[in-house]
Amino acid sequence: MDSVPETARTPDRLAPGGVLATVTDAAAEAYAGWFAALADPIRVRLLLTVSTARGAVPLGELESALGITRSACAEHVRTLAEAGLVVVEEGHGSATVTASPAGCTGLPHPADLVLGTPVLPARGLGDPPADVRTRAMTAADLPVVREIYAEGIATRQATFETEAPDLATLATKWLSEHRWVAEAPVDGVRRVVGWTAVSPASSRACYAGVGESSVYVAEVARGRGVGRALLRRQVAEADAGGLWTLQTVIFPENRASLALHHAAGYRTLAVRSRAAQLDGVWRDTVLLERRRAAD
Repeated sequence: MDSVPETARTPDRLAPGGVLATVTDAAAEAYAGWFAALADPIRVRLLLTVSTARGAVPLGELESALGITRSACAEHVRTLAEAGLVVVEEGHGSATVTASPAGCTGLPHPADLVLGTPVLPARGLGDPPADVRTRAMTAADLPVVREIYAEGIATRQATFETEAPDLATLATKWLSEHRWVAEAPVDGVRRVVGWTAVSPASSRACYAGVGESSVYVAEVARGRGVGRALLRRQVAEADAGGLWTLQTVIFPENRASLALHHAAGYRTLAVRSRAAQLDGVWRDTVLLERRRAAD
């Protein structure tokens, strides 16, 4: 994991309409439909039955397995199908039911509603700020990159690391063609104020297109769109450079970073409870993933 918030500012209280402003009608309906579809224990058992079966399950077999009438079974199947959890196929006078291949990836994750990031679809990052420019990271940038890394570590909201790696480690930590810095004026002087980089997720050849992403913004530049500019560069170069999957892990308390990654097309996959300890305290993490659109 590695992601420092774009801004740590949190409102003292909820502004009128604040929650509704972040959720479109379509998003709210998607969440409501998802929860409603699984609000009945029979439908939960039905979904488990078809998802663990070898192949499609005839409707008649589901009736017997669940001990319900055909009409009731058909109604429960229809509800699950409308929510995108199962697929129904008609053939030879008998319907069969299978678990939907898109059921795990096409639906909103319940954690997003709790975390406050129900963005459906992703809003997009928009144009970068005019005064923020991104470029490839060079060896000469590593000292300031390490300083920004250390600032992020100090927030205790970015990573389980407690000390920034030395320069020699940083030089080989990330994929050389997928590391970038952002420059912006600070007190009249243009300087490096943030960075993003991707490290290999595995040494196995089959995972060559999967990377672990990191984003850090200097404290003096947070809230200026630097993280947005960096993520825009990160995902564009990943798509063009053959990375089909970017993944990252973020603390659930880091709402700004979660929202920013969702805007860049990342999706919540899971919340890991008590993933590891930081300063002797167990912390949860949120696993997010972005898939290249062509894949």
